[in-house]
Amino acid sequence: MEYFGQISIGTPPQNFTVVFDTGSSNLWVPSVYCVSKACTEHTRFQPTQSSTYQVIGTPFSIQYGTGSLTGIIGSDQVAVEGLAVSNQQFAESISEPGKAFLDAEFDGILGLAYPSLAVDGVTPVFDNMMAQNLVELPMFSVYMSSYGHGFALGCCLETLALQHVWGESWGKFMLNGQKSFMCPPPPCRNPDSPQGGEVLFGGFDTSRFTGTLNWVPVTQQGYWQIQLDNIQLGGTVTFCANGCQAIVDTGTSLITGPTKEIKELQNLIGAVSVDGEYTVECSSLSSMPDLTITINGLPYTLSAQAYTLMEYADGMAFCTSGFQGSDIPPPTGPLWILGDVFIRQFYSVFDRGNNMVGLAPAVP
Repeated sequence: MEYFGQISIGTPPQNFTVVFDTGSSNLWVPSVYCVSKACTEHTRFQPTQSSTYQVIGTPFSIQYGTGSLTGIIGSDQVAVEGLAVSNQQFAESISEPGKAFLDAEFDGILGLAYPSLAVDGVTPVFDNMMAQNLVELPMFSVYMSSYGHGFALGCCLETLALQHVWGESWGKFMLNGQKSFMCPPPPCRNPDSPQGGEVLFGGFDTSRFTGTLNWVPVTQQGYWQIQLDNIQLGGTVTFCANGCQAIVDTGTSLITGPTKEIKELQNLIGAVSVDGEYTVECSSLSSMPDLTITINGLPYTLSAQAYTLMEYADGMAFCTSGFQGSDIPPPTGPLWILGDVFIRQFYSVFDRGNNMVGLAPAVP
């Protein structure tokens, strides 16, 4: 389940649906010159239709965990719901091989990580927002609501209705749950809920979390990388006993870690591999252990209902593990990735001014 929303590029505006990704730093959308099937089935940017477009022409290539693409760099005005970023360089994809982006509900990706991660040295959108004084504070925040005991993947479609609030210095995105073809009854996320999530540029929303934010220093400015103290299962320190590094990544659906440790974790929670996907008995969730990640001295606990996902196939419900093995080699790794499974439970603030990540329990 991705979280995505609408932006526009060019004059007059051409609208695109993008993933807001804290695990990358570039903005890209498909080009009208791309003939890959993944491009032709999505909205494509037409540079000749924009009076503010400028050719840069630098070749572009990027690899994600699930797909790759190539293209060229252009420059234009990018509007993120009332926040008009001028002279924003972005990639126009001209080749999207394979199936990674073919069935995606989004057209492109808007990266929100640090500039050092940007391909071709392109200035990221949020950096330009800050430089052009479009945001009140040099931070943005992410809220991903969670109803019931998880997602019913492919059943509840999340889209963004954009709303501009707090004057010209805030851009606020409200994700509205919309019913798609056969959305089952709860525990699927409520399709009639007015808000499925929120990305807020320029500050944070205290109504979205309880208690106070725990501010965690960024340990390396590329990804939003932080130090974990340890990882406990059922109250016992089981992984990361001497501390380890992790990134907070809105572009990753699950919680990932080194393959060897994740395999052990799957075994400990009773998950069984079926066709490469780890599943658990839905009836066992109440007896499965909690997972607690200690960060900056504070515990962040996920119940089994939080770290599993409910899916539907052929009218049957089954529960899959929210953990996945991923070996990131040195010098970048090894890294754990705190993806949407974690962020749905904990409101996350990304503070570029102080290079901190703020975390607090999210309001359901």
